[in-house]
Amino acid sequence: MKNIHIEDTGQGFPLVLIHGFLGSSKMWEPQINFFKKNFRVIAPDLPGFGASKNIKSHNSIKSIASLLINCLKEKKIDKYNLLGHSMGGMIIQEMAQTNGEKISKLICYSTGPTGEMPGRFETIDQSREKLKKNGLQKTALRIAKTWFIKEEKAKYFYLCSDVNNSTSYETADSALIAMKNWNGLKNLKNIKNKTLIIWGDQDKSYNFDQVDTLNKHIKNSELKIFKGCSHNIHLEKPDDFNQAIEEFIKK
Repeated sequence: MKNIHIEDTGQGFPLVLIHGFLGSSKMWEPQINFFKKNFRVIAPDLPGFGASKNIKSHNSIKSIASLLINCLKEKKIDKYNLLGHSMGGMIIQEMAQTNGEKISKLICYSTGPTGEMPGRFETIDQSREKLKKNGLQKTALRIAKTWFIKEEKAKYFYLCSDVNNSTSYETADSALIAMKNWNGLKNLKNIKNKTLIIWGDQDKSYNFDQVDTLNKHIKNSELKIFKGCSHNIHLEKPDDFNQAIEEFIKK
């Protein structure tokens, strides 16, 4: 199997960034530019996404987590900070289950403990139905609008709008299946890493109950809420987001 594409830049203690549904490493542009000054930033394109679009996609959160663990082993990265966004947050919860001793600090960002997200703007099955009916481009643009308070007028919306050229219908559907079939509730008590949970108070994908569940069941965790932000805080308020991450990592 061909290796997935991984952005690897900067020097220092590794910071691994895992993107979410319909994303790629490009969506971390403001973070890569900021953190590469003091950290080695590792940002993979998950199978089927971005520059890994020709790699066979996965329909299991656990299998993606296993793949990423192996990729980090191949790079001889023995210890690292780990940040996951949305679906990427599910993946890093799985990574913490099997590889927790390798993770210095964990950042669960705009994510929750289950893939079938209660209160989401639509169910996973509805997203799959609309994807099949309307095609990838229309579905991706419609979903991406929910990630920003300003919708398509947001400064960094363009980083999320070109998904049709960087993935496929099959990959998008596989990712939806992976999320729907994943549940990490029982494993939260086993996460021992010092954990930061980040949430925007206008998030249309994850409501407060979900991030509160993470915070209550991950023993060594703290919750930071960004007001006036939706699902993509790192692109809505990148400076504030980067500062919060840096402070958490360094303290």
